[in-house]
Amino acid sequence: MSSGRVFRHARLRMTVAAAAVCALSAALLAPQAAAADAAPYSETYRPQFHFTPDKNWMNDPNGLVYYQGEYHLFYQYNPNGNSWGDMSWGHAVSADLVHWQQLPLALSQDDKEMVFSGSAVVDENNTTGFGTTANPPMVAIYTSHNKSTGIQSQSLAYSTDRGRTWTKYQGNPVIDIGSTDFRDPKVQWYTPTKSWLMTVSLSTEHKVRFYFSKNLKDWTQLSEFGPAGATGGVWECPDLFPLAVDGDTNNIKWVLVVNINPGGIAGGSAAQYFIGDFDGTKFTAEDDGTHTPPNGTVVQDFEGTGFGSWTAAGTAFGPGPAAGTLDGQQTVAGFDGKGLANSFHSGDATTGTLTSPSFTVDSPYLNFKIGGGRHPHQPGKVLADFEGGTYGGWGTTGNAFGPAPAAGTLPGQQQVSGFQGSGLVNTFLNGDAGTGTLTSPGFTIDKRYVNFLIGGGNHPAGSANPTALELLVNGQVVRSATGKNAEALETASWDVSDLAGKKAQIKVVDSNTGSWGHINADQIVLSDTQARPGAQETSVNLIVDGQVVRSATGSDSEMLDWASFNMVPHLGKKAQIQLVDMNTGGWGHILADQFTAADSPALSVLQRAHWADYGKDYYAAVSWENAPDSKRYMIGWMNNWDYAGAIPTSPWRGGQSIPRQLALRTVDGVVRLTSEPVDSVTSLRQPSPATATAGIVTNTSKSLIGPAAEGKALDIEATFSLKDAERFGLKVRTGTAGEETVIGYDTTTQELYVDRTHSGAVDFNSTFPGIQTAPLKAANGEIKLRILVDWSSVEVFGGDGEAVITDQIFPDPAGQGVQVFAENGSVTLNSATVWHLDSTHG
Repeated sequence: MSSGRVFRHARLRMTVAAAAVCALSAALLAPQAAAADAAPYSETYRPQFHFTPDKNWMNDPNGLVYYQGEYHLFYQYNPNGNSWGDMSWGHAVSADLVHWQQLPLALSQDDKEMVFSGSAVVDENNTTGFGTTANPPMVAIYTSHNKSTGIQSQSLAYSTDRGRTWTKYQGNPVIDIGSTDFRDPKVQWYTPTKSWLMTVSLSTEHKVRFYFSKNLKDWTQLSEFGPAGATGGVWECPDLFPLAVDGDTNNIKWVLVVNINPGGIAGGSAAQYFIGDFDGTKFTAEDDGTHTPPNGTVVQDFEGTGFGSWTAAGTAFGPGPAAGTLDGQQTVAGFDGKGLANSFHSGDATTGTLTSPSFTVDSPYLNFKIGGGRHPHQPGKVLADFEGGTYGGWGTTGNAFGPAPAAGTLPGQQQVSGFQGSGLVNTFLNGDAGTGTLTSPGFTIDKRYVNFLIGGGNHPAGSANPTALELLVNGQVVRSATGKNAEALETASWDVSDLAGKKAQIKVVDSNTGSWGHINADQIVLSDTQARPGAQETSVNLIVDGQVVRSATGSDSEMLDWASFNMVPHLGKKAQIQLVDMNTGGWGHILADQFTAADSPALSVLQRAHWADYGKDYYAAVSWENAPDSKRYMIGWMNNWDYAGAIPTSPWRGGQSIPRQLALRTVDGVVRLTSEPVDSVTSLRQPSPATATAGIVTNTSKSLIGPAAEGKALDIEATFSLKDAERFGLKVRTGTAGEETVIGYDTTTQELYVDRTHSGAVDFNSTFPGIQTAPLKAANGEIKLRILVDWSSVEVFGGDGEAVITDQIFPDPAGQGVQVFAENGSVTLNSATVWHLDSTHG
């Protein structure tokens, strides 16, 4: 069995069997301390107006119901620690959805079961017999996770004192199909049939199943929905509810929310939805998911016997296109014609690149199909990649380096592997007899890490005859690295945050003529993200002026799907396409096909799916039942299973989003689910907001208002009129060392975006830093933003709530600035108002 198959199946078992409801992280890392002795709710990253438990781990919201003036929020909770485990239901109540009172533990795990996610209802007619019609019971319907068998079944508990104390039903479970992936029941009263309706997930099958009951105890299956939409991970925490379209109560549609992990639009966890009809038995989605990509000029379709003018380096891509599935590989599907690029040759153990010839960009989009591993390119400033046949501005001495980079293994040398592209530094030019140095031009250290690949001899700097890579500041060696007496290059990194702003040089030194007296080096990159061994990329990159300007990766799937690069900013420039496989671990391969220059973008399944939020941190989203005036409020867990166990918070871990009011609105002729912060958020606004002066902003980033707008808990409303700026918007939590969270609009792609690459602590997980985007068209030439900033999050609502991005951030507490910016042109700031928000904790 190949390494790719082993990893995929192991990952699936881990995600499903070890996961709690709404999925579990692949690895819950040790907590990172955060002011353990701080006063309650004043810890460094403690949210001030989002719900968090006093201490310990929290994930999915559960049991959302309104009863006798109280919104109930139950949630997945570990009463015994700050990492996932011992799943039980915590409990809080609120009169306004922003001020929360924590109550004692509601439903506790025991020796036999953990209490996974579910819902709660008020049994007004006492159909269960758990209460009386005068004092109807509140009933929780939850997933029992059997600790000994892993079986997930649906169970009941009830309360007759407004949810303060609970009794588990002696007849549990009420539904048991013998499955380990059957969870998260959402139950509601369905008036047309005067019965209870349950929506529950068959997680690994990517299905939602519907049941009905007259008494919450005896259930009959109605129908199933799925697979549909995004299916890259398990389906969890479903929800089903009706909404009026554009406020027209004569035009009701049903919304089915299905949370997914991994495989979300921004990577990892996310909340997708379907719009359609529910007839009392089955749900039918309006969108059937079909997609016809735009026509264009085919650049490479891999239909020939070889790669043509494309150049392969390494062994991963083989001598030519693959005819489909390779030995030991799961079935490859979704490619066009007879051939594709497939880097699974000899399994995941091989590495290499496949690079197109240089071409002039003359079309707005480059569309292509992609599959394989999810190992994204980590952006950075390339100091040297040793491509192009020269050392560029690097100076050499001695005879070890020769006039140009090596193309790989040199005569008499063991096989060299692990380098990227077609060139590297390799001082085995004259065997181990050669010596010399290779020194870079000066550069400014403006990022936190220097990442590189290194191999060769183990002779550290400072020894008699080093073979070393050195970082020089003021001519002094301040960092160094050496090989491990191996020809394979490995990932290494220096933390240079203490050297920010200093001028530096990189020097490669070979002073050794003995055994292993040489050094290999490649891909020296300044980055805000630390390179991690075993996490190298499997990606398709667009390279312009030697820099990766666009990148895409697979989704840990052998099914190819459409992707697209926006080429507009690069029209007229020379570019190359490069397929990169630098990963030898699980899913360490890439698939690609059908590169096509076109006038409009092809859309992936993820782009065609509908998302309640486009950020990284909105998951397990479900809505309240019985809300006054038939309003529909939703809340989500503000975290992502990619890094949920690693976020640097203590003594709690996990928060909930701001509750949001949902609506169905027609946007550009399509009915969309929109969301805006619950109205009661405005009650937290302090008087006398700061107001910006309207005007034109051109090619600058400057304070929006001044000190009056600075803060860690803010509510910002801003409106811009488009001019010719490519990007514009606001930066929040700006501070020292270049920290900032950028909330912008890209006119070239018509997308709202949040860039948290420089937002503070980002290096606890490689998937955390990055940019999240959401489609958003200007309305009458204007872009409207509503931004909620808390001590460790931003929630951005674009337009009238049709584009929402929720992201956690972990900035330095001193970073409280707010700036307005415009890039490559001008934009008109029409208005901007900043309110400071009161804490809800006292």
